[in-house]
Amino acid sequence: QVQLVESGGGLVQAGGSLRLSCVTSERTYSRYHMGWYRQAPGREREFVAAAGKNDVATWYAEFAKGRFTLSRDDAKITLFLQMNNLKPEDTAVYYCAADQTELRIRAGPPDWWGQGTQVTVSS
Repeated sequence: QVQLVESGGGLVQAGGSLRLSCVTSERTYSRYHMGWYRQAPGREREFVAAAGKNDVATWYAEFAKGRFTLSRDDAKITLFLQMNNLKPEDTAVYYCAADQTELRIRAGPPDWWGQGTQVTVSS
């Protein structure tokens, strides 16, 4: 069983920043690729960013490059998504995800999901 617990969403003005957190276990970190997806109203869930097992690689969607950054805490149980220069089109529910294969964490659908955290960017 993989547990993923997100937090950090909220309301922010365009141009602002938010940092999302996804808490998991050390076992998950070492055995699973982990990442973030998002789903805006009326749209399909889409890939945002992911980190390979033991941070061997990171991948970002085109819209995230240069604005969003993944990182982990020293205990290796929290995956962060730092989001800068937010735009109204970034408004969505953001989901933490985990999967044992690189293909599924990047192309979806991953096997494990968190409950989601709402991000709202006002113009």
